[in-house]
Amino acid sequence: MRRRASLVLLALAVFCAAMAPTLRWYAFPRLAKIPPNQYQETVLEARPATLLNYSTLKAEKVDRITIIQTLKGNVEESRRIERDAGRDVVVWDALAHITGPDGAMVSQIPERYIFDAHTQDPVHATGEMVDGDPVRRDGIEFKWPFLTEKRDYRYFDAQTRTSAPIHYKGTRTFRGTEVYYFEQTIPWTQVPMPKTMPVKGITPKLLADSGLTRWYTTKRMFWIEPVTGAPLNGEEIHKEELRNARALMGQDTLTVFEGHVKMREDYIESVGEMVSSNRLMVLLLVSYLPRSLTLLALLLLGLALWLEARSRRPAPEADTTPVTPPV
Repeated sequence: MRRRASLVLLALAVFCAAMAPTLRWYAFPRLAKIPPNQYQETVLEARPATLLNYSTLKAEKVDRITIIQTLKGNVEESRRIERDAGRDVVVWDALAHITGPDGAMVSQIPERYIFDAHTQDPVHATGEMVDGDPVRRDGIEFKWPFLTEKRDYRYFDAQTRTSAPIHYKGTRTFRGTEVYYFEQTIPWTQVPMPKTMPVKGITPKLLADSGLTRWYTTKRMFWIEPVTGAPLNGEEIHKEELRNARALMGQDTLTVFEGHVKMREDYIESVGEMVSSNRLMVLLLVSYLPRSLTLLALLLLGLALWLEARSRRPAPEADTTPVTPPV
């Protein structure tokens, strides 16, 4: 190229064209990640619900059962595991604290969930557990991957300590946002007794020695924002029973808990605000910036070619026709 300006524009066009795929396929997988110190609290409620009254040993209808779900990032454990794993790791110490209508504790189940900060794939390390029992997760829990796909995933169920498919059921609109809807149904399954019981003196071993068994089924529903992989809403139709209870409680089966659990309205709003801000950051890396750079590269290339073509245009020839002097 003859003009220096054309050469500079061409160099800028090549740079922008190279940066567009670099941001999408190189920078995004490395920059988009869950922070290790994240803290999140979600409150869910079942209104109304059925709850076992341990003083009367009868299932009773109650106005409300509240589940407080907390996720707290354990930075020290993340750093310890990262030294051995050689990748960015997040450790969430989770707690599901369940209270009755009077605010008294019904049960609580702690978890430690260890996963890759970029892909959300589980990372197996010492300390991975549910209610004190070591587990080895297969599949996601709490959060879907960035850029969630329209397909089934494996989702870990903390009650059964196993993973099962959670099925993609279509694209929907949730409060003005396009979401992917997922469902998982866990059939009746015998599950361990919680380590923390609502009545002092009653232990899981005492119940197990009496022949009691705990059974559980649920239908789990999630509305997932696909760019961030974050749940905008979650619900469960949940039921638990104690079986083989005649010797201790006078009848074979007792309902421990039954209800349709939903996120409380104020937490749906706060989660939506958080997801909206994170969604913009992800879209900048995967869509807005790459597309803008591609368009800019085309404009710069066109301008460089136009300047070069203009510089190569031949100059007009001088008029050599003799001028006749006026008479």
